[in-house]
Amino acid sequence: MQKGDNIAQDDWTAILDGHPVFDLPENYAPGSGQPLSERALELSTTTLPKSTQDTWPVNEYLLSGRRQMMALKDTDLIVAVGTEIRITSLGDTKLGRSTRKSYKVLHAPNVDFEIRQLALNPSGKLLAVTGAYQVAVVVLPRAGYSKLVSSSIDCRAVQVGQFYHGTTSSAPIAKVEWHPWGEAGSTLMVMTVDGKLREYDISVDSEEPQQVLSFIPEKKSRSYLAQDPAEREIISFTLGKGKADWGPLTVYALTRSGDIYAICPHMPRNASIPSSYIHALECFIAAKQEFLSQGTPSTISLSTLYDYQRKYVSALVKQLPPGTVFPALSRSVPIHPPHTIKTQPLRQGPFLLQPSPRVLEGSDGGDATDIAYLAFMDDDDEENEGETERLGIVVVTHQDGKVDVYLDVEKVEARWESKLEKRHELPMFAVYETIDLGLISMLKTPSLTSSTNALLELLQANHPVLLADPMHDDTVYVYHAFGVHALEFGYLLQSLATALRAEDEDGAALTRVLEKSTGTHVTPILNTFSFQRQCSNPVIAVCVPNDVYLSYSILILTSVFRITSIPLNLRTDLFHKRALLPPEPSFVIAAPSTSTDLITSGTSSYSAPKDLTALEGPRAYVSLLGTEPFVPPAIFSRTSSLPRLSSGTPTMPAREFMLTPDTLRFLATQVTLMTTHMRSVLLAHAGVEDRLGLQKTEFRRMQEKCGEILRLIELLKARMRDVQGVKEDGTEGRVERVKGRHRELMGRADRILQALMMSASPELSECEAKWFEELGRMKTEIIGAGRYDEGSLKARTVLLKREYERIIPSLKDVVAKEEQRRKWLLDNSRSLGVSQAFELGERSNIEKTKIAELEKEIVQMASEMEISLGRPPSQRDNLEENSG
Repeated sequence: MQKGDNIAQDDWTAILDGHPVFDLPENYAPGSGQPLSERALELSTTTLPKSTQDTWPVNEYLLSGRRQMMALKDTDLIVAVGTEIRITSLGDTKLGRSTRKSYKVLHAPNVDFEIRQLALNPSGKLLAVTGAYQVAVVVLPRAGYSKLVSSSIDCRAVQVGQFYHGTTSSAPIAKVEWHPWGEAGSTLMVMTVDGKLREYDISVDSEEPQQVLSFIPEKKSRSYLAQDPAEREIISFTLGKGKADWGPLTVYALTRSGDIYAICPHMPRNASIPSSYIHALECFIAAKQEFLSQGTPSTISLSTLYDYQRKYVSALVKQLPPGTVFPALSRSVPIHPPHTIKTQPLRQGPFLLQPSPRVLEGSDGGDATDIAYLAFMDDDDEENEGETERLGIVVVTHQDGKVDVYLDVEKVEARWESKLEKRHELPMFAVYETIDLGLISMLKTPSLTSSTNALLELLQANHPVLLADPMHDDTVYVYHAFGVHALEFGYLLQSLATALRAEDEDGAALTRVLEKSTGTHVTPILNTFSFQRQCSNPVIAVCVPNDVYLSYSILILTSVFRITSIPLNLRTDLFHKRALLPPEPSFVIAAPSTSTDLITSGTSSYSAPKDLTALEGPRAYVSLLGTEPFVPPAIFSRTSSLPRLSSGTPTMPAREFMLTPDTLRFLATQVTLMTTHMRSVLLAHAGVEDRLGLQKTEFRRMQEKCGEILRLIELLKARMRDVQGVKEDGTEGRVERVKGRHRELMGRADRILQALMMSASPELSECEAKWFEELGRMKTEIIGAGRYDEGSLKARTVLLKREYERIIPSLKDVVAKEEQRRKWLLDNSRSLGVSQAFELGERSNIEKTKIAELEKEIVQMASEMEISLGRPPSQRDNLEENSG
């Protein structure tokens, strides 16, 4: 495939441009019910009151500002517009299978609310649709829906927890997420702002939660809490990660004030867990108890806790199917939460942050918005698995563009509520760095038309959301009201893993790595803020395709439903492990080139067989490329291009461009950045061209050397054929002589064996003679002494067969006559006989006489009590007969 064709197929912006799936309805205006105006969907100082109205507290809680209006199911793109769910096939659009761009509407009667979040379950069959207060689950159509003629597809949908999430008086929904270990992918976790995490199993019961976790204690009646309301509002949650610890069974919750709480252990009521994890957790607990067996004073108080953990893990091990041993091939097994421990899991926190995260300059401190947990999962590195599998990073975003990066150095362990646990020390996160996305500095640009404070107020409607990259675990995207940023933690995780593997007891290697580390690589991908109009189009959805038929890129949807696609670069294991270099300090708006996949290394590794050893002396061939693989320049290895600007909508008329000092300063800054970027690209391009020329020269040398080797091989083959021909002539004659001699020896061996048998046993023994005599008698009894022996078993069998064939027709006639007789008797038994009818008549007359006497007694009693009665039944029957 040529480079031009590759770019043409990967440019999703051009492919999806003008696609009707992103068309807005005529009267669409989120949350207002008013017709769509020119700037209704923008975020500016004019529309700020309407934007914050979506999060205004209807009851005592604020609404969540989280938005995810788009989802990807394989090659199908799902978009939510108001109360409408649309679906279209990106595969058909890319390949041009359809003559026109179209989409289908998923008709779900239960979804009659404005959609704010979409979440696809792990199996890709269920879609969680979330509004401000309501949650519904829609069953997605099967493949081939695009061939249907109708523009609407009826889908099954169920309302989730209507008693808890149905009205505006209930707590708003903060976040929904499908649990990855839920059986059949049907476990939905719903977090509300009041701190209640409800677990619903859609395949069992969609109305009542299977389990409920409480991260905020209930307020006591007639009591006053001197506490900030933001400390009692949960804004997001995430699930921990790990291989041989309590990480996957831990739930982290984030309050609006930035406090973090955790509950461990927690697993779905109907879970499907890998058996290898249960065995690894059992080994982890066994190691802990072995350490406690030493009886040090500092660990004696933990014996009860680890005893509870051992009971919990033992209950999990007992649920494994028979024959599931360790080590063995891991497979998912159905597991239910143990009930051996009656008390509830303890809420741990708030986490201590050491040292305290810094506050951004010019900010009063914004509310926290989202949390994500990252882990270093290197399945190929089995030798050093113990040091790296426990690495964990917690990322927290804030309204003012601050992103805090914490290291999970002391992982949370399972704890249960008890009197002793109330005095337990608070857990801790190590604060690694604080990232500034540059939103404050961008909004603080001096302006002649509006004040700086007015622009900073736009941060009130900013709600950054974290989205993990499905291809690379060390990459996270942050989308917010002013664009999208990419955070790459690859170098940080790799450096920490290398330091942890170092064999030093004082931790000097880890200290050196932390001092030299350059931090997280932050790259702006898209900028939606307009300096001229001083407004922004907030990003409401981000998706990254994870399908082999779609190119690796990022799809970004803004509030005006404009789609922007930026191609990304796949990182190979060789580049990730050997050529991972710290990012060069730059203006952090550079982005990767789409031609990185065209640059390949000119060397290859070859492992010689063990029975071949190299000769001593100089090497027969020395490559011009050296022994180390080629590493592409850092300017080509970034995850985005120069930040694109996306503001306004094609449907809105363009305004007259005004040249202001702010515009000139912004253009000068951008020109400087682009010039520097172009210079870096040209230098990197020159280096790549030199490398390419060297590879071409090396390729020609390799071709010449291969030609010499082929000629040498042909010469060796000719010599071998000459030598082999001389040897074959003598070998064939020798083989024939050996065969003849072998036949003579076999004949002689047979004659000697027969002579030995005759000399050892010339006649039959008494037992052998009786055996052969018995065989002869049995043969005579079965076959007969002669041809006409009628007493033999063979002759008697033939006679019996002939007699059977003669009798069977008459037996069939008897059976048919018997069936006719039974049918006749059945028909005659349906009518009564004379004696039976006479007996029934007598019985009827007796009952009739009794009824008449009873009627007389009732009439007499009624006359005595002066009660008027109607005619008796007998008189009514007689009257009807006479009238008839």
